[in-house]
Amino acid sequence: MQPNYRRCASCRRVGPKAEFWRLVRVYPDRTVCLGEGMGRSAYLCPRADCLRQAQKKGRLGRALKANVPEEMYQTLWQRLEAAPERTAPENSDRVPGQPLTQ
Repeated sequence: MQPNYRRCASCRRVGPKAEFWRLVRVYPDRTVCLGEGMGRSAYLCPRADCLRQAQKKGRLGRALKANVPEEMYQTLWQRLEAAPERTAPENSDRVPGQPLTQ
Protein backbone atom coordinates (compact mmCIF):
# COMPACT_ATOMS: atom_id res chain seq x y z
CA MET A 1 0.00 0.00 0.00
CA GLN A 2 1.35 3.43 -0.93
CA PRO A 3 1.99 5.97 1.83
CA ASN A 4 -0.10 9.12 2.04
CA TYR A 5 1.68 12.15 0.58
CA ARG A 6 1.41 15.70 1.87
CA ARG A 7 2.85 19.10 0.88
CA CYS A 8 4.76 21.46 3.17
CA ALA A 9 2.94 24.77 3.63
CA SER A 10 6.25 26.62 3.56
CA CYS A 11 8.59 25.12 0.94
CA ARG A 12 5.89 23.18 -0.99
CA ARG A 13 7.94 19.95 -0.89
CA VAL A 14 5.90 16.76 -1.32
CA GLY A 15 6.68 13.75 0.84
CA PRO A 16 5.23 10.98 2.97
CA LYS A 17 2.86 12.18 5.67
CA ALA A 18 5.13 10.81 8.44
CA GLU A 19 7.93 13.26 7.48
CA PHE A 20 5.89 16.36 8.37
CA TRP A 21 4.48 18.08 11.44
CA ARG A 22 0.69 18.35 11.33
CA LEU A 23 -0.99 21.50 12.59
CA VAL A 24 -4.76 21.49 12.94
CA ARG A 25 -7.36 24.23 13.23
CA VAL A 26 -9.73 22.35 15.51
CA TYR A 27 -13.43 22.53 14.76
CA PRO A 28 -15.53 24.32 16.11
CA ASP A 29 -13.42 26.47 18.48
CA ARG A 30 -10.81 27.40 15.78
CA THR A 31 -7.81 26.83 18.05
CA VAL A 32 -4.57 25.60 16.49
CA CYS A 33 -3.14 22.34 17.85
CA LEU A 34 -0.08 20.31 16.96
CA GLY A 35 -0.81 16.87 15.54
CA GLU A 36 -4.14 16.13 17.15
CA GLY A 37 -7.82 16.74 16.56
CA MET A 38 -10.13 16.95 13.60
CA GLY A 39 -10.40 19.97 11.37
CA ARG A 40 -8.44 21.84 8.73
CA SER A 41 -4.80 20.67 8.60
CA ALA A 42 -1.54 22.08 7.35
CA TYR A 43 1.78 20.26 7.18
CA LEU A 44 5.26 21.63 7.78
CA CYS A 45 8.74 20.18 7.23
CA PRO A 46 10.67 19.79 10.50
CA ARG A 47 13.46 22.06 9.23
CA ALA A 48 14.61 25.44 10.52
CA ASP A 49 14.35 27.23 7.16
CA CYS A 50 10.75 26.04 6.60
CA LEU A 51 9.72 27.05 10.10
CA ARG A 52 11.41 30.44 9.78
CA GLN A 53 9.68 31.20 6.46
CA ALA A 54 6.32 29.95 7.72
CA GLN A 55 6.56 32.25 10.75
CA LYS A 56 7.93 35.26 8.89
CA LYS A 57 5.47 35.17 5.99
CA GLY A 58 2.42 33.81 7.83
CA ARG A 59 2.17 30.72 5.66
CA LEU A 60 0.70 28.47 8.36
CA GLY A 61 -1.97 31.01 9.23
CA ARG A 62 -2.90 31.35 5.58
CA ALA A 63 -3.04 27.57 5.07
CA LEU A 64 -5.16 27.06 8.20
CA LYS A 65 -7.27 30.18 7.61
CA ALA A 66 -6.73 31.09 11.28
CA ASN A 67 -4.27 33.02 13.41
CA VAL A 68 -1.42 30.86 14.67
CA PRO A 69 -0.47 31.95 18.21
CA GLU A 70 3.14 32.81 19.00
CA GLU A 71 3.19 30.02 21.60
CA MET A 72 2.69 27.48 18.81
CA TYR A 73 5.78 28.75 16.99
CA GLN A 74 7.75 28.58 20.25
CA THR A 75 6.62 24.98 20.69
CA LEU A 76 7.70 24.14 17.14
CA TRP A 77 11.13 25.74 17.66
CA GLN A 78 11.60 23.72 20.88
CA ARG A 79 10.56 20.54 19.09
CA LEU A 80 13.00 21.31 16.26
CA GLU A 81 15.90 21.85 18.68
CA ALA A 82 15.12 18.58 20.49
CA ALA A 83 14.97 16.51 17.27
CA PRO A 84 18.15 15.17 15.65
CA GLU A 85 19.10 16.90 12.40
CA ARG A 86 17.77 15.05 9.35
CA THR A 87 18.77 15.67 5.79
CA ALA A 88 16.25 15.54 2.97
CA PRO A 89 16.51 12.61 0.55
CA GLU A 90 18.10 13.31 -2.82
CA ASN A 91 14.81 13.10 -4.72
CA SER A 92 12.68 14.92 -2.15
CA ASP A 93 11.40 17.43 -4.73
CA ARG A 94 10.13 14.67 -7.01
CA VAL A 95 6.37 14.40 -7.35
CA PRO A 96 5.13 10.85 -6.68
CA GLY A 97 4.15 8.99 -9.82
CA GLN A 98 6.42 10.99 -12.11
CA PRO A 99 9.51 9.34 -13.62
CA LEU A 100 12.99 10.38 -12.54
CA THR A 101 14.81 12.70 -14.92
CA GLN A 102 18.56 12.91 -15.30
